Amino acid sequence: MRAMTKLDRLTADIRACRLCVESPLKTPLPHEPRPVLRVSPTARICIAGQAPGTRVHASGMPFTDPSGDRLRDWMGVTPDEFYDDARIAIVPMGFCFPGHDAKGGDLPPRRECAETWHEPLFKHLPQLELILLVGQYAQAWHLGRTRKVSLTETVAAWREYQPRFIPLPHPSWRNNAWIKKNPWFEEDLLPVLKRDVRRLIG
Repeated sequence: MRAMTKLDRLTADIRACRLCVESPLKTPLPHEPRPVLRVSPTARICIAGQAPGTRVHASGMPFTDPSGDRLRDWMGVTPDEFYDDARIAIVPMGFCFPGHDAKGGDLPPRRECAETWHEPLFKHLPQLELILLVGQYAQAWHLGRTRKVSLTETVAAWREYQPRFIPLPHPSWRNNAWIKKNPWFEEDLLPVLKRDVRRLIG
């Protein structure tokens, strides 16, 4: 039996985390926490997403929804490749479904997650060469002051962040109009994304 590593223990602590219920920065999480992440010390790619939605909260598996289908298409990977955590880590900004706002949309990722867990977690992912920054929250955290004023400007400046990062819009159907309005995303960025992903996962 393999001995537990520091990453194993850290991941177990994250999956048992109840900070947003027991010591929240603001309003407590309105339901039981169910942290969702996939990590491995050998992963060379990380998907830094936003936070689980209702389907992922129910399944415990990230991107088990139409957004996941689109993201896999953007990356040019099969579901088996996508869920091979030896090659691809998935570390959202918020590990738990944050709940809904008054209009029925998802609330922002809980701040407790990134502020508590991200720094130590990324220290234990030494092989990462490419981090996909899915949405404005991941872009703000990972790019800091180098992020542009808007998500569109940040994604349009994707060449500035290579080879470490590629910023992406959220793959939700809600962004269909954005994708149509910005044809350079599919014409210029996605071929490079597919190439880099294929090179790193073999």
